[in-house]
Amino acid sequence: MEIQNNVTEFVLLGLFKKPEIKLICFAIFLICYFAIFFGNIIIFITIICSHLIQQPMYYFLCHLSYMDLAYTSTVVPRLLRDLIVKQTSISYNSCMTQLFAAHFLSGVEMFILVSMAFDRYVAICKPLHYMIVVNRQRCNMMLLMAWLVAFWHAIAQMFMVIRLPFCGPNQVDHYVCDVKALLKLVCTDTHIPNILVIANTGMVVLATFLVLVASYIIILYNLRNHSSDARWKALSTCASHVMVVVLFFVPCIATYIPPPSASQNDKEFSMFYTVIAPMMNPLIYTLRNTEMKNAMQKVWAMKIFLIFK
Repeated sequence: MEIQNNVTEFVLLGLFKKPEIKLICFAIFLICYFAIFFGNIIIFITIICSHLIQQPMYYFLCHLSYMDLAYTSTVVPRLLRDLIVKQTSISYNSCMTQLFAAHFLSGVEMFILVSMAFDRYVAICKPLHYMIVVNRQRCNMMLLMAWLVAFWHAIAQMFMVIRLPFCGPNQVDHYVCDVKALLKLVCTDTHIPNILVIANTGMVVLATFLVLVASYIIILYNLRNHSSDARWKALSTCASHVMVVVLFFVPCIATYIPPPSASQNDKEFSMFYTVIAPMMNPLIYTLRNTEMKNAMQKVWAMKIFLIFK
């Protein structure tokens, strides 16, 4: 059966409709994007220009910063543009590209967080085997798996939407081409696609979150045999990871687990994992990390010295 698709572009309704609120939000999100951009750039350059790049935890953090920057760049610039222009339409092809890129990059970020949890588990629970288990080859293998799994996840989401007919309304009640918002515009029964979204995104996010929670419970359980100083250092590191995980995963679960008929706050929830979490990551990983702060002082003091030499 041939798919009838009469829609060549979509209109993103965005977050707000009042012009004065849009201008205020533009200023706020512009500041947030600058914070995301410069915060993650500083972390990325600090790690690759210091000895920290040799440590698996910071090697993963370097990739997480890059993913944060890439992911937000697929969403926030478009959001900023739509807040100050009257015409908020996006072509069908651009919409599908944004949908794929957002799911792909967020998927990579999700599995990097799992890799970081694995790193902390081995470091705390199997310290004598740490350098053997979490070597650079295994780190690269975990990153490659993150990219491959995220790619197939994003491809599945995009092809599911492409195969559906859009023949009527084209106003997307969102600030990004999100799969659940697009399904509301399909002119056919979407019962099965909605189940696939919950299975493909919702259950994957939930399962990954539960794995992360379980890993940190095991870490906390094993810390009882360590000294008070070792416990404090491990808890300080894990607390940073837990904050990032909660900021990213809980809003994702609230967005993709409920069926579309029960979801009324998808736009608000998505702000946490598209803007707030990427903005908070640099602060969480630097303000609570003495080793990172020392490396930043050395790297950027040297760069400033070379500039003014």
